[in-house]
Amino acid sequence: MKLDIPAGDFAGYIFDCDGTLVDTMPLHYRAWDRAMQQAGLKGTLSEELFYSLGGMPTRKVAAVFAQHYGLTIDVDWVFHHKEELFLEMQAEMKVIKPVVDFARKFHGRVPMSVASGGPKPVVKTTLELMHLADLFPVVVTPEDVAHGKPAPDMFLLAAKKMGVPPERCLVFEDAGPGFEAAIAAGMQFVRVPSRVG
Repeated sequence: MKLDIPAGDFAGYIFDCDGTLVDTMPLHYRAWDRAMQQAGLKGTLSEELFYSLGGMPTRKVAAVFAQHYGLTIDVDWVFHHKEELFLEMQAEMKVIKPVVDFARKFHGRVPMSVASGGPKPVVKTTLELMHLADLFPVVVTPEDVAHGKPAPDMFLLAAKKMGVPPERCLVFEDAGPGFEAAIAAGMQFVRVPSRVG
């Protein structure tokens, strides 16, 4: 995988976590598939639908799935159950090397942060397990803002916490809601293929 880095005078880098720094998306898909089946889904969860929602806050994803399949679910139960299933699979995670190599290269030279749609404890555990936590002193998740991706709030807060003007931030993202959020925040972005391998 080669990253297409746009030209620009960037003073800060913001990274999504799942599918961008760490190849967790297949694991998240398996966890969602099991959680939704246990919540009443007949058959298999659509992978296309799942990947189209990358970066969206977890509770919102549960609501979108329920609406798509015409299910009445307890969003909070599905949210917690899905995260439990995911945590059981964390030993299978791998870093996405080109993105992590880029972050390591600029560590200590340029402010860097993570802005992820996952719950903060899960995101922090993922970064710690992958030995990435020391690269990112700033971690922003949906709990920190009024609106998650595709709204720009998370990226704007990350920029503020890094002390970098939004227009001088470069975002690394793997999914549509993240690209929309970057554009809405006035930031350029690097598209990271989320289906690695």
